[in-house]
Amino acid sequence: MLENLIELVEPPSQSSIDECQRLFHGRGRAYKGYNFINVDWFSPVVFIVLYQQIDEEALASFTQALMQKIPTCKSVQVQRRYLPRARIDVLAGIEIEQLETIEHGLKYNIEFGVSQNLGLFLDMSNGRKWVMQHAKHKKILNLFSFTCGFSVAGLAGGASQVVNIDNNNGVLKRGKENHRLNGLDTRSASFEKLDIFKSFSRIKKYGSYDMLICDPPTYQQGSVDIRRDYGKIIKRIPQWIKPEGQVVLCLNSPELTDTFLHDAVVEHCPECKFESRITPPDVFKEAEVGRGLKVLVFRYKPGMDVRY
Repeated sequence: MLENLIELVEPPSQSSIDECQRLFHGRGRAYKGYNFINVDWFSPVVFIVLYQQIDEEALASFTQALMQKIPTCKSVQVQRRYLPRARIDVLAGIEIEQLETIEHGLKYNIEFGVSQNLGLFLDMSNGRKWVMQHAKHKKILNLFSFTCGFSVAGLAGGASQVVNIDNNNGVLKRGKENHRLNGLDTRSASFEKLDIFKSFSRIKKYGSYDMLICDPPTYQQGSVDIRRDYGKIIKRIPQWIKPEGQVVLCLNSPELTDTFLHDAVVEHCPECKFESRITPPDVFKEAEVGRGLKVLVFRYKPGMDVRY
């Protein structure tokens, strides 16, 4: 099952050896027979994610081949998503539980085994780069902030202030650590533990924003169902965003295409004009268009109906 996969894994180049990145994206179903596996690089760790059980001898052989292909690798770890709590095991090399990874020259704290998600979604790499390039002098609202990667990128790009909102105090704490790792002044960032859908007025108290970033989970029991809830946020854009402000809407559901976002904007805030699409890195190949991460950028133009 893994005999030929090693040939498809593109090792990090010498120029990007320190940068975190996906080395093989099987979940996109672009490689027949390998939809059960992803391979990531968080220097010096190769991190394999399995979505189904496979032969352990084949996995061991694949692990050794990875160690040979990437000489700077010191640890190969596997996360078994098909098991409860997505157990992580060390397959080869030394045990590394925590490290500081680098993306676009910025540092992020990664922890193996603490939770299912390590702390940084690699398919959003170009999104964080875009924010860093467009953040100068802007006041940014970062909804569903997770570990505040957009905030780190925004402040590194010269944002005047970033307000981070999430319902999980643990990820906000890790977000603060990410700011400190990069020597960023946390007085320019706020970290609010809030249920977004019950806190619209509190979010507004910080005043009008120049940029809104919304990267919600597709579904969380008792809190978020994106089909039902995304419109509630889009409807609030006129209350939160300054005229000509930018709105970055993200969608992770493989069942929903960017048409869902366009339709939601037309219905709930037609004064938002579509400007551009931020695509994931090339390695995130998808067999079916629209199944991967969707990131759309709009411009809020009050008084102007820009229906599609």
